[in-house]
Amino acid sequence: MEFRANSGRNVIIEVNNEKYLRHAIETHYIQIGESYIDIIEKYVKPIYKEGDIISISEKIISLCQKRIIYKKDVKVSKLAKFLSKFAMKSNAGVGVDNPYKMQFAIMLNGRLKVIYAAIAGGIGKLFGKRGVFYKIVGPEISGLDGFYGDVFEDYADFGIRLPENPTGVCNEIYEKTGVKAMIVDANDLNVEILGNTDDIGYTEEELIALIKDNPAGQTKTLTPIVLIRKANEEDLKDSHLE
Repeated sequence: MEFRANSGRNVIIEVNNEKYLRHAIETHYIQIGESYIDIIEKYVKPIYKEGDIISISEKIISLCQKRIIYKKDVKVSKLAKFLSKFAMKSNAGVGVDNPYKMQFAIMLNGRLKVIYAAIAGGIGKLFGKRGVFYKIVGPEISGLDGFYGDVFEDYADFGIRLPENPTGVCNEIYEKTGVKAMIVDANDLNVEILGNTDDIGYTEEELIALIKDNPAGQTKTLTPIVLIRKANEEDLKDSHLE
């Protein structure tokens, strides 16, 4: 098998003095309500070997679980519009500077908590401390995707929440397909492991190190799954990997 990396990424990464190969698996455009088991069976099983693990984008699992909130169901308040004007923009993607995402924060946390978080976040900025707002309102807000169509146009019509029970999903994938997996929330600035197969064989720090450069890519690559394999001598002799 020829391992393929997205533009600007490397196939090989070294972790704890061991070399690993990463293969960005191209899929079709995943739709809301599809089966993640079927996706694994179709794209991963034909190339998976014992000892491999896969990294799956959290968005794909969320879409399969229908963890969606539609714009038409979100009435943006004056408070959300006001607070979103002061939110810090990030190269990692659209955050609560988007009024719909700010409104979602209000819906989940209440007006008073979001106002407090915004004030605390503003004070944090003065002292060079970032991310205070998201620490207060929680991972459901920091992990919310969508509500903009810069990469995929239909994502402008809805927000994508974090997946439900990601560790349970990984264990289900292993039970039904034999594939060991981790579900990740990754961008070019940060990587977070949301869940993984119970006996995946790596620490959380090692799992993060394996994908620290976000090998799935950040643009319209259609590579939400990355196969990771510990390299042997034969693999490394392949001219494509030198």
